[in-house]
Amino acid sequence: MFTEKDLEQIHNKGITIDQVNAQISRLKNGMSFSNLVAAATVGKGIETYNEDEKKLLIDLYDTKKEALSIIKFVPASGAATRMFKFLFQFLKSFNPSKESIKEYAERKNDALIEKFATDLKNFPFYNQTLEKAKLINSAFEALPEDEKCLEFVKIMLDKDGLNYSFLPKGLLPFHKYQDKAITAFQEHLFESTLYASSNGNANLHFTVSEQHHDYFKKELNNVKEALEKKTKITFDVSYSYQKEATETLALTKSGQVFRKKEGSILFRPAGHGALLENLNDLNHDIIFIKNIDNIVVSDKNIEISRYKKLLAGVLIEAQEKAFSYLKKLDEGNLTDTDLKLIFLFLRYRLNNPIELDFDALTDGKKTTFLRHKLNRPIRVCGMVKNEGEPGGGPFWVKDKDDKISLQIVEFAQIDFRRRTQQSIVYKATHFNPTDLVCGVKNYKGEKFNLMDFVDPEAAFITMKTQNGTDIQALELPGLWNGSMAYWNSIFVEVPLKTFNPVKTVNDLLKPVHQVQ
Repeated sequence: MFTEKDLEQIHNKGITIDQVNAQISRLKNGMSFSNLVAAATVGKGIETYNEDEKKLLIDLYDTKKEALSIIKFVPASGAATRMFKFLFQFLKSFNPSKESIKEYAERKNDALIEKFATDLKNFPFYNQTLEKAKLINSAFEALPEDEKCLEFVKIMLDKDGLNYSFLPKGLLPFHKYQDKAITAFQEHLFESTLYASSNGNANLHFTVSEQHHDYFKKELNNVKEALEKKTKITFDVSYSYQKEATETLALTKSGQVFRKKEGSILFRPAGHGALLENLNDLNHDIIFIKNIDNIVVSDKNIEISRYKKLLAGVLIEAQEKAFSYLKKLDEGNLTDTDLKLIFLFLRYRLNNPIELDFDALTDGKKTTFLRHKLNRPIRVCGMVKNEGEPGGGPFWVKDKDDKISLQIVEFAQIDFRRRTQQSIVYKATHFNPTDLVCGVKNYKGEKFNLMDFVDPEAAFITMKTQNGTDIQALELPGLWNGSMAYWNSIFVEVPLKTFNPVKTVNDLLKPVHQVQ
């Protein structure tokens, strides 16, 4: 199947031939769907806290954090192209000599472009784009309004203009303070000072594409000094790329390895699950994970950051208890009551249903079993009430060994042809806003190898188009899905206001992205 040249290409990427063959086999055999047992709901997999409990947990984190090494991990490699999808269509199809924007919007049933044109002045990049437009076209101000809008969009997106279509989301102007536009990247720096800093330092790690790395570094150089002066916090910012060794090949519909025109194998980025390698390289006590586009203006950030502290407080409380039990297990001489208490902690605090007859085991086997279950990374995930947003949600899932666990499952992992699975999804009350706090060290302070806790069966197969050809592409188990399948998980309800992604450029018009 593979030529010498193929083998050289595979080797140079850091991929083994066994891994490649496993990818081909998975694509040909199809993916394994998750076996949903029940939706995780409040009281059954999702925790809630009253105001007094929230305060205690937030205070716990605030008390402990100065002694901890903390980092904020921000996936930021995605291009902003999809934000502007309707604008690209507008550039392609709108002719101001034949119709107005209003007529175009009605003809295309495109409410987004009408909203964009109406609220143009409220976008954070308005002044910047306007200045550029006047510079490029001296007659810009004299143009009719609809032509102005068309020209404005061209300047925004074209490489001869501001080239926003090339930039990642993190480097786009997201918010405007008076006359100053602030990028999502800068907002994340500020946000880290509210909950993810200790001892006057804030560590942040951004996963970026290689082509954008220098742009991020330049942006940091532009804002770092002023932000450090304002916040009295020193920023330590690091970057990484999605590793080539995590890329996966694709097959044609007929099951052949898809190749580029020159004959080499097409390897593709394998989704956000590939970032587990990047996460695994970080050596910190607590890791906050938050997507680059889920950020709000600074005055609203202060309130929202309370919930990040809440999640961290929940993590510390659970972790301290788990560590104390692991220490006792290692020291030995536990009574039957001690073992039962640890069993109950696993069952009811770390959401580990135990299928076997625990009481029937010998004390030695009980100890081994409990240590195996306890000695794992812990993640605390915020869950918001589902109000129709797309995305994965929390479910109780049974694996191939009939073991039940609490998981975040994407719709692509669910076999909707099965009515039983459909009915469980329809009973779901919450979804995952990608709001995670992770503890990745054991009680001795040693970092876990996160690759040991992945469910490889939770990979995705997606249909893509490459140069006009339909292909089957393989994505690795999602970062907060199958990549964390064997972590201990705690899900906590957080308010919807903590979830403010920017999926289209018009989302920047929402109140949470506007300075009042």
